[in-house]
Amino acid sequence: MNALLMVIVALLGLAALLAILAPLRTGTVSDPDADQRSALESERQRLMAELGRPGDEARRPELERRAARTLRALDALPGAPRPLKPLWPLLGVALALVLVGVGAFTFVPRWQLAALNPAEGTAVQSALTLPGLQARAQRTRDQADYLAWGDAAFTAGQYDQASAAYASALKLDPKQPRALRRLGILLLSGQGQAAVKNEQQASQAFLLVRTAAQLAPDDPESQLLLGYALNNFGESKLALAALERYRSLDPTGREADDLIATLRASTAQSDPGSKVYAANCASCHGAAGRGGIGPSLRESRLSRAALQAVIQNGKGSMPAFPNIKGADLEALLNKLEGWEN
Repeated sequence: MNALLMVIVALLGLAALLAILAPLRTGTVSDPDADQRSALESERQRLMAELGRPGDEARRPELERRAARTLRALDALPGAPRPLKPLWPLLGVALALVLVGVGAFTFVPRWQLAALNPAEGTAVQSALTLPGLQARAQRTRDQADYLAWGDAAFTAGQYDQASAAYASALKLDPKQPRALRRLGILLLSGQGQAAVKNEQQASQAFLLVRTAAQLAPDDPESQLLLGYALNNFGESKLALAALERYRSLDPTGREADDLIATLRASTAQSDPGSKVYAANCASCHGAAGRGGIGPSLRESRLSRAALQAVIQNGKGSMPAFPNIKGADLEALLNKLEGWEN
């Protein structure tokens, strides 16, 4: 829409410029003294030619007087009007200026954005839309407009505006999941003017994120932000479970890869069952037990005795692991049963 408006303005500007330059169109210039000037110039050339030839010296004074009169007559005439320059060069310059003006608002910004990575480009574009979205939301006071303003501010990193927009949306609908989880995570992460200042406020902010996850359990962002929030409160196992659910809901999501790896490592160190599982089972059944080459262990309904028999004796294409025994076997069985439950 903005590009179309710029093109219309450019065309109007070009039309105005053409109207201004119209009197300068190339054409024949009127000269009322053209005939007299031409005759005097011919007479001057003839007299100068005669004076330049050797001849009768008796006629020379008369020729000089006639030449002088001719030159005075030419000097007395008004100057000949200058021929007009072609209009096309001026039009070319005008068109170039118009193209530069239009490009400054269309092509150049897109070219500059192309030099950024996708996330940076999206943030810049979101920042450019903020004034209009904010004005619209404050004018209409509609929940969808508040969310649009909040989303653009959140993407652009303008967290004060995002907090204000999501808070306004929640006043209209206290159960809006996206506004709940994003406002909660902004407060917990210390972003925005309303960042939490004590433990009670932190608990209230966490409640926003958890409530959003309960209202929209199948939304990947709900699980992602819940995982971050749980990790902030030191709930490593619950955080890992939420982040792994996020990855199952959005297999292409990579925002939490580093945190997932960190949590898996810490869980494996603190949980003997996770350590045994990672060393012997994860390569086939997946790091989170959700399946890979082998089936998902989270959907298993085998008894503890049946699980032990499969582990020690193997079954089908699964090899036996007789080396897993004693405390390691008990820890692994506890973990698998926890997944089943």
